[in-house]
Amino acid sequence: MADTDRVRWDREYAGRVSGPPGLPQVFAQYVAEIPVAGHALDLACGAGSASVWLAERGLTVWGVDVSAVAIEQAHELAHRHGVSDRCRFSVADLDDGLPPGPPVDVILCHRFRDPQLYPAIVNRLRPSGLLAISVLSEVGARPGFFRAAAGELDVAFAGLRAVAAGEGDGQAWLLARGAPTADTPAV
Repeated sequence: MADTDRVRWDREYAGRVSGPPGLPQVFAQYVAEIPVAGHALDLACGAGSASVWLAERGLTVWGVDVSAVAIEQAHELAHRHGVSDRCRFSVADLDDGLPPGPPVDVILCHRFRDPQLYPAIVNRLRPSGLLAISVLSEVGARPGFFRAAAGELDVAFAGLRAVAAGEGDGQAWLLARGAPTADTPAV
């Protein structure tokens, strides 16, 4: 990501008041699908609202974002909610790829789209792990560089087992599980 983008996101978060911890609304009716233990990776985590929510649920979470301002706010939110011991936050430019690390039980990616990362996201998910991804979409909105084409998530994550999905009103989203291995029971 260009430095101008990083500066833009830092400005976007500067002066913003962090909201309460919470799962992105698009996934709210699927809370029961989210595990209560394990490890999660929150991509483009912003000020950490979803990361802290996942940690309060019982997961150990690593949130990454390009904005140092957002990451500082995420640290503060985790501290205020008593989950600093289960949250780790890092400044990372996802245009450089996913930060290295072990497979995780949950990957959350809300409102960040980079089709070049889709294979790495699949590879980072543990067998039977949960992917929760939402992106801006051309379906029901004007086409644009940051918007997914119709069916993009279905095609990109066809190797996963869809739990629920939707597309319309300018948003596409998918909740899917990785395929279980012979020694990993299906969830």
